[in-house]
Amino acid sequence: MTFWPEPVVVQLFAGLQHIEHELLLFAVFWFVLGLADELAVDLAWIWLRLTGRVRTDRLAAGVAGTPLSGEIAVFIPAWQEAQVIGVTVAHMLEAWPQAGLRLYVGCYRNDVATLAAAMSGVAGDRRVRLVIHARQGPTTKADCLNRLHQAMVDDEVRSGRRFRGVVLHDAEDMVHPAALPVIDRALAKYHMVQLPVRPEPQPGSRLVAGHYCDEFVEAHAKSMVVRDALGAGIPAAGVGCGVSRAALGELAALRCAEGEAGPFAAECLTEDYELGMILSHGPGGKWRGRGSTFLRLRDADGQLIATRSYFPAQLSDAVRQKTRWIHGIALQGWERLGWSGDGVDVWMALRDRRGPLIALVLAAGYALVVVEGVLTLGAWFGLVRPAPADPALRSMLLLGLLGCLWRMGLRFAFTAREYGWVEGLLGVLRIPIGNIVAIMAGRRALAAYLRTLAGGKVSWDKTGHSLHPARNIGTGLHS
Repeated sequence: MTFWPEPVVVQLFAGLQHIEHELLLFAVFWFVLGLADELAVDLAWIWLRLTGRVRTDRLAAGVAGTPLSGEIAVFIPAWQEAQVIGVTVAHMLEAWPQAGLRLYVGCYRNDVATLAAAMSGVAGDRRVRLVIHARQGPTTKADCLNRLHQAMVDDEVRSGRRFRGVVLHDAEDMVHPAALPVIDRALAKYHMVQLPVRPEPQPGSRLVAGHYCDEFVEAHAKSMVVRDALGAGIPAAGVGCGVSRAALGELAALRCAEGEAGPFAAECLTEDYELGMILSHGPGGKWRGRGSTFLRLRDADGQLIATRSYFPAQLSDAVRQKTRWIHGIALQGWERLGWSGDGVDVWMALRDRRGPLIALVLAAGYALVVVEGVLTLGAWFGLVRPAPADPALRSMLLLGLLGCLWRMGLRFAFTAREYGWVEGLLGVLRIPIGNIVAIMAGRRALAAYLRTLAGGKVSWDKTGHSLHPARNIGTGLHS
């Protein structure tokens, strides 16, 4: 005895087969198109490497202690970062002993714990200025940065000296000793310079936190290198990012003319990305030809000159962080920056803003796995016959399979090069984790964007930090 009459069950499976076909067409088409896009970047990187147009140079020993050619301000906005800000400040002051360093740490008046922790890291160093925001926190990261910018301008007026540049960092960062001199030199030629970000592996979160290692190392060893070589706009990562004082002043003047309080867009969730894109080419292309660059260098010991940091270890935190990135880059970026520039710029903008589409395609792919499982069970019980394979669809599936194997091989190679072969193997296994995070973040980002269109307030939906790489690695970078 069956619960449903057999004809009804057969009809249900027939309908499920139709759903399977439509999902397969949709998912395979976009998978193949996405793999072709990635393959284009891969081939461009291989060609650039083989022709010697790009390479990772090594610096001579002693660069870390080089005096600066002018005063450099470092901005660190902090909200509820009491567990890490003190370590960040103390390590940065030790790693960068240059007299020209001026460190501005932005805190809020209703976040006494962060202020106290920041003060503990200062240890009487006169190069630090703690700036307390007059507003209740949290506002937005950009709003806090604008307050730091105003504090810097006030200091310039009082001293009669103008800073050479500004470096952006987060409250949980561990800097490389040579990073500040490298940025200082680059600002003689560029308005904006971006150094790589190097997420640190966490033994307690090899999957969730580890997938950041895989994604960043491939992006900052390949994609950003290709982007820079092709002359496309360089997005700022918000850490390890140097901006010339002249460019920041021009941008502040433009923003103020539009009613903003400073150079950073207070209503934008990814003000760093927007800053980099504007400084790459500028409004109307006014800075084209000098704009920005991505610098990938190693020190004399072979260590990457990059910003080290621990990324979210919990799935919920990773989803929240990537929600902010997709919301700000893909959705706000489309609205605020448009599609200006040449063909390469439009291509890179499409890559930057594909987050919601990736989430949709991945969701369709995983739904297809479930549907296939149900249909397989139905076939075992004789309730459905497998549909005849379409030759064109079968060819696309084969291309998709080959493309996935290629992507897994590159994922292993890039992760293993920076973190070792064990992490390289884990990087392949972590691909589904990154997919799950992307699906969940894409849905949340779209919902959040729709709320802002309906008048919702944009706020600093940040992730908390309790671990700091300097506690485990120490002040030396040669672990």
